[in-house]
Amino acid sequence: MLIEDTPLSGVKILTPNRFGDARGFFSESWNKRLLGEHGIDLDFVQDNHSVSAQLGTLRGLHFQSPPHAQDKLVRCGQGALFDVAVDIRKGSPSYGQWFGIELSAANGKQLLVPAGFLHGFITRLPNTEIIYKCTDYYAPDCDGAVSWDSCGIDWGFDGAPVLSDKDAVAPPLAGFDSPFVWQAAT
Repeated sequence: MLIEDTPLSGVKILTPNRFGDARGFFSESWNKRLLGEHGIDLDFVQDNHSVSAQLGTLRGLHFQSPPHAQDKLVRCGQGALFDVAVDIRKGSPSYGQWFGIELSAANGKQLLVPAGFLHGFITRLPNTEIIYKCTDYYAPDCDGAVSWDSCGIDWGFDGAPVLSDKDAVAPPLAGFDSPFVWQAAT
């Protein structure tokens, strides 16, 4: 597995090896022991899977606050999406900065989004599947969102995205009181 750092500390790109033949391919998308050898030691407790029927469906920017904050490992099972992480850790040198990458069924890339980051995506193709692992269970009382258009993200999409009611009324990043605090590595 290829593991790449991004400009945002803790956000990583994981590209599993694919072994293919005329039938298709096999890929190991998560291996706790292998990734632990690379300093990624996470205990995933929940897998989520969603399908967005329309091109330009934007979901995010979401987070789950402590005590149920979640690390996420995101991949695309079908179609293509532009996946984004935004640092919202108070005091972080990269607070408010974002990183985005195209995840697709074709490229097999995954994005590791640690707790303390907003997460969102926009679909590049109809009927796009997103599959992601989480390190904590969904907790509605800790569920939060920030407006998708308040972080300076270049979503690479012209026109109005398809939004949920929740995402359409999410507050902007300016004035947002983040529940996350950055801690320098020791």
